[in-house]
Amino acid sequence: MQIRILWADDEIVLLKPHIIFLESKGYEVVTVNNGSSAVDKSAEQEFDIIFLDENMPGISGLDALEKIKADKPHVPVVMITKSEEEHIMEEAIGNNIADYLIKPVNPNQILLSIKRNLDRSKLVSQKANSNYQQDFRELGMQLNSDLDIKGWSEVYSKLVYWELKLSEVEEQGMQEILSMQKREANAQFSKFIEDNYLNWLNGVSDAPEMVQTLIKNRINPQLDGEDVFVLVIDNLRYDQWKVLSPIFSKYYSIKEEEIVYSILPTATQYARNAFFAGLMPSEIAKKYPKYWVGEEDEGGKNMFEKELLAENLKRLGRSIKWSYNKITNLNGGKKLADNFNQLLDNKLNVIVYNFVDMLSHARTEMEVIRELADDEQAYRSLTVSWFEHSPLHDIVKKVAESGRKLIITTDHGTVRVTNPVKIIGERSTNTNLRYKTGRNLSYKEKDVFEVRNPQDAYLPKSGLSSCYVFTRDDDYFVYPNNYNHFVKYYNNTFQHGGISLEELLIPYVELEPRSEKTASPEATTTSETAPKRDVSRFTRRRKS
Repeated sequence: MQIRILWADDEIVLLKPHIIFLESKGYEVVTVNNGSSAVDKSAEQEFDIIFLDENMPGISGLDALEKIKADKPHVPVVMITKSEEEHIMEEAIGNNIADYLIKPVNPNQILLSIKRNLDRSKLVSQKANSNYQQDFRELGMQLNSDLDIKGWSEVYSKLVYWELKLSEVEEQGMQEILSMQKREANAQFSKFIEDNYLNWLNGVSDAPEMVQTLIKNRINPQLDGEDVFVLVIDNLRYDQWKVLSPIFSKYYSIKEEEIVYSILPTATQYARNAFFAGLMPSEIAKKYPKYWVGEEDEGGKNMFEKELLAENLKRLGRSIKWSYNKITNLNGGKKLADNFNQLLDNKLNVIVYNFVDMLSHARTEMEVIRELADDEQAYRSLTVSWFEHSPLHDIVKKVAESGRKLIITTDHGTVRVTNPVKIIGERSTNTNLRYKTGRNLSYKEKDVFEVRNPQDAYLPKSGLSSCYVFTRDDDYFVYPNNYNHFVKYYNNTFQHGGISLEELLIPYVELEPRSEKTASPEATTTSETAPKRDVSRFTRRRKS
């Protein structure tokens, strides 16, 4: 379909060479010589883009812009002016112009503006697809090599980068290829974990940084010189952090960002208790039995995180003032934001925020959430939307304003499951879909990662014949009884507890508050300053 352009300028006759140039490129150009005619033409016909001269007889370009936008808000309008006065730029930008050009303009500037506004998505798509095709071969070679701890972090980081990049383009072809490559990566990663995990825990080979070592190795050293806030967002995947990070960058500079490892099972009961205790689950159960609630025991499994943190700090020799807050609902978040100043006397403040975990469970249990987050991209989008309107966003801003360092991490991630695996167990077997522990479990050995002796994985043993089995990739356990019902209910939901890149490779991020001189432009929200920032973005495009 031919692109139609409306160009309004009181000297339109002098722009005939520009018109001929655009028509030679296949564009249809309709011209008028005043603002009123521009408004009328825009109302009568459909245009793909409109160029408006700011200084025309009758109504000005700015007045015409306001009328056109009121009627056709989605049509991109480019303002062209001789004036560099800031208030004109601010008013134009305030009316959502698509571009701002300073006279004299040449035909190539006009062409670039058209492509920037109308062809951008296609050009970005073509470039992204081309770049991924090149990286696809490199990633393939890496997956076929003997990847180590660092290598897997790099591969997963690349996969997430392309997942986010290709989600911005409309063409689905490359996204499908990426999904296949990610499945291959998860299969290879599962083998890597099965070959190395127990050796890491038992000192046979060098281990990566893991959740149970983060407080000792990463957070504790920070307390020597700074007051620190630690934010543990339950169930936060690395890709979710990457889509949230632009919001955080309004207030913080990223000092360090790395991928660290969770533990098995990648479940809150195990991984988050290990994080706070600085110990593996069986060590917690042995050293602090009153703080460990087993699979078969009644009661909440994470009721003693504060006590475990206190014991951890004591072992580290930290005699400091600190706080622990767990937020599980909206009112709790609002209350903490309202009482934020009470935290500023502490050397260390730890905040556990449970929303992402609740989101994954709600997506399983509520049809409306399933529809809102029916794939990975929508799930990430829902996470961003929640954060932008949550009390946590307010808390994060207040931490930055207080000048404190912020550390963000999690206990484990989550994976979208699509492949049911049959298992049979006793009534006392735990209910998690990604791992099972108990007596007399029946399964196909090839379908699982099996830990026959729980002590090898530093896991509590509930009985003489108990073992742990973990699903891989996008598998999930289903009992043969009422098989079809549970497959229909749980298929395509987000679960955790097993082995996958998404569950085991988690973000650890250290953030420093931005000073006023280095603050991100978007961090300032006052109406007086916002347009000025945009002005600099547009004026860089002027003809030199």
